[in-house]
Amino acid sequence: MKTLGYYNGKYDEIENMVIPMNDRVSYFGDGVYDATYSRNYKIFALDEHIDRFYNSAALLRIDLGMPKDEMKAILQDMVNKLDCGSQFVYWQATRGTGMRNHAFPTDGSKANLWITLKAKDIEDTYKKIKVRSKEDTRFLHCNIKTLNLIPSVIATQEATELGCQETVFHRGERVTECAHSNVSILQNGVFKTAPTDHLILPGIARAHLIKACKKLGIAVDETEYTMDELRNADEIIVSSSGSLCLACEELDGKPCGGKAPELLKAIQDEVLREFMEETNV
Repeated sequence: MKTLGYYNGKYDEIENMVIPMNDRVSYFGDGVYDATYSRNYKIFALDEHIDRFYNSAALLRIDLGMPKDEMKAILQDMVNKLDCGSQFVYWQATRGTGMRNHAFPTDGSKANLWITLKAKDIEDTYKKIKVRSKEDTRFLHCNIKTLNLIPSVIATQEATELGCQETVFHRGERVTECAHSNVSILQNGVFKTAPTDHLILPGIARAHLIKACKKLGIAVDETEYTMDELRNADEIIVSSSGSLCLACEELDGKPCGGKAPELLKAIQDEVLREFMEETNV
């Protein structure tokens, strides 16, 4: 099998899975999710992803109905079932199942747990990408990894149509994050990344970039930065669980970055080393 799906204890190839029409995801996108990669059947940074998943659920008052260790065991068991050494591991929980009603179900409906796995490697860390910018008009709870992703879907489609791989969001002059990644910059030897407030998702890859910089003796600045700083940065870095540290070569159709290649490569080498080491047999 090249894919595998799970829904509340039942599993099969994804195309064979059936989901109740009354799952609240169908009406409201009422749920949270997280994702990472596994290699050699070892799930990367699982504890950090699980912590964020449970935090997102708590912020939306979704009772996941099981302790973290049980959730981790289910994910690991599913990874072991798929005959593939490199996997994209995705999971989500919805508030439950019930007739359409904006208010929470009152019949004791439990959260529904979904898992999907597919064969996939992480992105080539050293490739260069093109990005475009767009005003961030999403809601004010970007720190919650909610299933409501329509603004990000539209932004990603627009970027694709422009030949870009990501969209960098900004609120006025403040840079926030990307449609499905975090964005940081290198400037004058300093790694600068937006603070983890309610306007950005606290990215796991972002946290590992900070860890790598500190190990390498690179100063880290977690404060707001502007579009002007982005345009003039020595390097622009896009990071997510599947693209650990991608550098940008073009922003809004104009060349960018490329001014600190040695420092960039040192960071890329370190985050990739950590990923490979943690997922070795």
